[in-house]
Amino acid sequence: MADLSNNFVGIKSPNPFWLASAPPTDKAYNVERAFRDGWGGVVWKTLGEEGPPVVNVNGPRYGAIWGADRRLLGLNNIELITDRDLYLNLREIKEVKSRWPDRAIVVSIMVPCDEESWKAILPLVEETGADGIELNFGCPHGMSERGMGSAVGQVPEYVEMVVRWCKQYTRMPVITKLTPNITDIRHSARAAHRGGTDAVSLINTINSIVSVDLDTFAPNPTVGGKGTHGGYCGPAVKPIALNMVAEIARDPETAGMPISGIGGVTTWRDAAEFLVLGAGNVQVCTAAMTYGFKIVQEMISGLSAWMDSKGFSTLDEISGRAVPNVTDWQYLNLNHITKARIDQDACIKCGRCHIACEDTSHQAITAMVDGERHFMVKEEDCVGCNLCVNVCPVENCIDMVALAPGEKDQRTGKTVSSDYANWTSHPNNPMAAKAAE
Repeated sequence: MADLSNNFVGIKSPNPFWLASAPPTDKAYNVERAFRDGWGGVVWKTLGEEGPPVVNVNGPRYGAIWGADRRLLGLNNIELITDRDLYLNLREIKEVKSRWPDRAIVVSIMVPCDEESWKAILPLVEETGADGIELNFGCPHGMSERGMGSAVGQVPEYVEMVVRWCKQYTRMPVITKLTPNITDIRHSARAAHRGGTDAVSLINTINSIVSVDLDTFAPNPTVGGKGTHGGYCGPAVKPIALNMVAEIARDPETAGMPISGIGGVTTWRDAAEFLVLGAGNVQVCTAAMTYGFKIVQEMISGLSAWMDSKGFSTLDEISGRAVPNVTDWQYLNLNHITKARIDQDACIKCGRCHIACEDTSHQAITAMVDGERHFMVKEEDCVGCNLCVNVCPVENCIDMVALAPGEKDQRTGKTVSSDYANWTSHPNNPMAAKAAE
């Protein structure tokens, strides 16, 4: 079987599945339940500085987006960092780490953006025996209004400055958690790298209002008749997270920097996608809050089985494997041609492919043949956009077939070239032609 043991910036865990800093990691009771069910590590819910406790709302804290089958697609939360006493958290972290020495415990921290505040809390966390710290530069609500969280993460200079303080005042590995609420994630990652961070983790939650109550005219969740923006997470944010992870992994200035992938990880397949795009491990929150801690067992067995089927023995063999295939648009092969094909045996003749193509695309799918309801692709009009594949309710009924070298595209009359490997200098590549000029 594949070896799923994980070594992330020197932090060892039996598998790459960690619980993210969130309600599931707010106390020893939850964390120990998670470890018993198989989680490889946790990032303890964010600790704040010593002083008056943080006060969370006692009304609804979550808003949601559901699919047609009531499956949770996105979760919005307005919860703040831990509202439990700092020293109670520290004591529990120490106790749990002593009982579970083979599991990773990383402590998330957020304090005001001044050197003395960071200098004061770091030795307290270090004394617990925790394996590392995660700097919360991503929380988009509540704490950001106080000059913390994403208020720091959105300013690269602040990111670099705080990372430098932490590297100066602790021996623990430093993981910098990045906010997605920024124009270009690479600027924050580069700043953390300059500051000496050991790794980055991303994405934190996305600023959002998920819905508005049309009776009370207040955003959801509504607290005492008012609502506010919150942090969006869950399966719906996964595409955004994957892109940002890939951007950092392929950026020459941060290439090779360890990445902990976060954002919508619900299945082993989601985790594998983060790993091959450059992540060294993954963090999970919404899936655990939706389905419970035992979901990690399916993730572990699924990832292991997939790695076995592909002949991979260790996580290092798959981490970053897809990064070379991520490129900028101008380098895509415009000489590559595909056409849609409809499996007539699988087709249920619902007509969704025809309506979508006829109304919004290229009128490339027939509705009638010889007076009968029949759907067929007209190759001379098909541009290979694959909208029909995405709207078809029957899996694998429609697929995209690439024309072979030498075949002629009936739509353009162009013959497919066999010279795919040298596309960047191919005469049909407009970017290559522009460079030649």
